Amino acid sequence: MDRMRKIKRQLSLTLRGGNSGDKTSETIMRGSGGGGSFSMHSLLQSYGSALRRPRSLGRMLLCVCTEIVHEDVKIGSDGESDQVSATSSDEVHSPVRVRLRNNSVRKISTEDINKRLSLPADIRLPDGYLEKFCLNSPLFDKPLSRRLRRVSLSEIGFGKLETYVKLDKLGEGTYATVYKGRSKLTDNLVALKEIRLEHEEGAPCTAIREVSLLKDLKHANIVTLHDIIHTQKSLTLVFEYLDKDLKQYLEDCGNSIHMHNVKLFLFQLLRGLNYCHRRKVLHRDLKPQNLLINDRGELKLADFGLARAKSIPTKTYSNEVVTLWYRPPDILLGSTDYSTQIDMWGVGCIFYEMSTGRPLFPGSTVEEELHFIFKLLGTPNETSWPGITSNEEFISYNYPRYRADCLRNHTPRLDNEGVELLSKLLQFEGKKRISAEEAMRHPYFHSLGDRVLTLPDTTSIFSLQDIQLEKEPGGRSSSLSDSGGLHFQWKFPLFIVIHTHTQSF
Repeated sequence: MDRMRKIKRQLSLTLRGGNSGDKTSETIMRGSGGGGSFSMHSLLQSYGSALRRPRSLGRMLLCVCTEIVHEDVKIGSDGESDQVSATSSDEVHSPVRVRLRNNSVRKISTEDINKRLSLPADIRLPDGYLEKFCLNSPLFDKPLSRRLRRVSLSEIGFGKLETYVKLDKLGEGTYATVYKGRSKLTDNLVALKEIRLEHEEGAPCTAIREVSLLKDLKHANIVTLHDIIHTQKSLTLVFEYLDKDLKQYLEDCGNSIHMHNVKLFLFQLLRGLNYCHRRKVLHRDLKPQNLLINDRGELKLADFGLARAKSIPTKTYSNEVVTLWYRPPDILLGSTDYSTQIDMWGVGCIFYEMSTGRPLFPGSTVEEELHFIFKLLGTPNETSWPGITSNEEFISYNYPRYRADCLRNHTPRLDNEGVELLSKLLQFEGKKRISAEEAMRHPYFHSLGDRVLTLPDTTSIFSLQDIQLEKEPGGRSSSLSDSGGLHFQWKFPLFIVIHTHTQSF
């Protein structure tokens, strides 16, 4: 036992750079290894053979400085070296070579990127893309600050104009130009909405609303905002690219959409609106041009430029919203006190247009628009619309007293449930109109099954096997090509939104 203690002590002193040994240890080594001088090699051999004899002595770990890495060691399951002594095996590795660990260089892995970034849910980086990076930064165990996260996103390419390639010009408006583009990051098509910044005025209020709302609206039936690029001269919003809008879809079908597809489009419109309305967001500009459709048949709300985050209690808003043809009568008559029901009138007009192939109330002025409405639904009175006879604008127009016509006579392709739903959407008073949530549960949609009502917000209804778009009979050009794609040229305007509690504008 004394012999073993002395050998262990000698080995420990040798590894720590101490004296080669004292007289006692020299005597021991000469006795065990012969009459010559000893070396580290002979010491390890002697130590190893001594341990092989009495196995009951167990094992002993070598204490090595953490800044030294053994070259000839096995790698453990955690990816780090197993710092065990020669006593853990019958073999002794000699000589022991060491090198200093370099902590300054470290390649970043996919896990590192995932810890550092919080990318949009539908952004998928191409295989092998992350391997291009070699960042001199350690793992982050805690979430990054907003500033550092922005730096990380910038390292990948988000927020940079050179990340996107312009392909075609799709449309142009007063403040912005829309391009079809391609992302160098994902190789996917995108829509680039380039908003010109006036030095005197800055970004248009519609652009500010669009950004502030869309970043918080995540739904399968709402267009996705991928990226925002700000330069001195422009603000570019990068959206997912969809093949066409509902108006173009109608035209490509010869203004005769398959009635099953009408039902699918209407349900998706209501589903997206219900998501917005639950969050007190009013779209306020519903029309076929602002409903985008991809080659799968997914319909998405776009152009939230006039959208509004409704405060509670109710505020008053401007009545110059919603394209004239889809504007409800209470707004046409000057009402500025409204809620989510403003959008439901537009849903009814779009439902009719999809079913018949023609706009419901195509007025060119407010007076003519109201005239079309009253001629079909009847001139309102105190029974059908309490308080209307005291409205100054209504009195000034002095409309004839029309009797309501039967909607069935104007919508021959709609079944009874469809006509009933349409009538509930086209109510004079906003509070009497059916809500988006109630409309989704109307018997008209029972043929779609119950599962469409329980899908997660970000899941498409087409994820269900029994939900499929029917092939259109066609027109001057088929909406659905043989390859399953849609053909179209995007028109301006696109999308916009807000998240504000400001007063009327």
